[in-house]
Amino acid sequence: MTRDPATEGLRVYIVGGAVRDALLGLRPGDHDWVVVGATPEDMARRGFIPVGGDFPVFLHPRTKEEYALARTERKSGRGYKGFTFYTGADVTLEEDLRRRDLTVNAIAQKQDGELVDPLGGAADVRARIFRHVGDAFEEDPVRILRLGRFAARFPDFTVAPETLDLCRRMVQAGEADALVPERVWKELSRGLMAGAPSRMLAVLQSSGALARVMPELQGVDEVGADIDRAAGLGLSLAGRYALLCRLTPEREAMGRRLRVPTECNDHARLLPEVLAALDGAPDKGDAADAQLALMERADALRKPERFFDLLDAAAVLRPVDKPAWQSRVAAVRGVDAGAIAKACAGDPARIKDSVRQARLERLRAG
Repeated sequence: MTRDPATEGLRVYIVGGAVRDALLGLRPGDHDWVVVGATPEDMARRGFIPVGGDFPVFLHPRTKEEYALARTERKSGRGYKGFTFYTGADVTLEEDLRRRDLTVNAIAQKQDGELVDPLGGAADVRARIFRHVGDAFEEDPVRILRLGRFAARFPDFTVAPETLDLCRRMVQAGEADALVPERVWKELSRGLMAGAPSRMLAVLQSSGALARVMPELQGVDEVGADIDRAAGLGLSLAGRYALLCRLTPEREAMGRRLRVPTECNDHARLLPEVLAALDGAPDKGDAADAQLALMERADALRKPERFFDLLDAAAVLRPVDKPAWQSRVAAVRGVDAGAIAKACAGDPARIKDSVRQARLERLRAG
């Protein structure tokens, strides 16, 4: 191992997802490190850059990976922010691991590769089981969302019955009501981008949390299958979210409440219109007017890529000839509206109708 002056003499361990993923034979992402027996002053002297808010986290001066001081936490209020942290130099690695959510995320690795696994996380990795570390799990409602997200990412894992029971008790105790929109959306969006998003919905539904965090959502079983197909096709987040909401009349209210990004809200609003138009429009002859009307409603001439993304989402539910639509959009966008406006200079009221007629002629000629 290459000598690292910044960490030489420190007791540092890789923790969490990087260790879990390595055990699963997956390529780990960024490494998270825990430092035991050090103080913020020790880290600053070594050139580490402090970035932590609630507790001390530092960026390595060269690699920029995160190094957090070992810590314990104690419940001091409601919700995911209701914690008091202690990061004294006397906090042990085992104490730090015991505050984590799931046993598979509570494994540490020394710099020489040796595992430190006091909670049996490696065995649960082999058994493909998500199991909560201890009673502290119930102190943070975000962990219910994280459990759902992990279930979506690792579809061959099952949730331990006692962990699901604990989630139910948390919901019944009102802990899920303390979740703020930003955290719900952060975990939901990551779950939607996993390989089996329906599993996140299943965990939330089984625990009772779905009705608390997304009460507007309808048709969960049906849309769950839709978003799994969308995941298999590699659809964008906006496309997957639109499919998630397609049976929900209150999709706009849900989007506002969860502070969903504008792009995702726009997809959710437009997908039902695209589906209705595709179902109602014939393919040839007098279809040109219906085709142009759909392009206008979806703003396809100004935002063609969004329109094509919506077609990808629609194709999850029914056959869609996307190349034909791409040709139609290209043809309509090829109409020189400026030249038509100049030709109508003496009668400005004719411009709009003339441009539309020219676009219809292009569609009919195609």
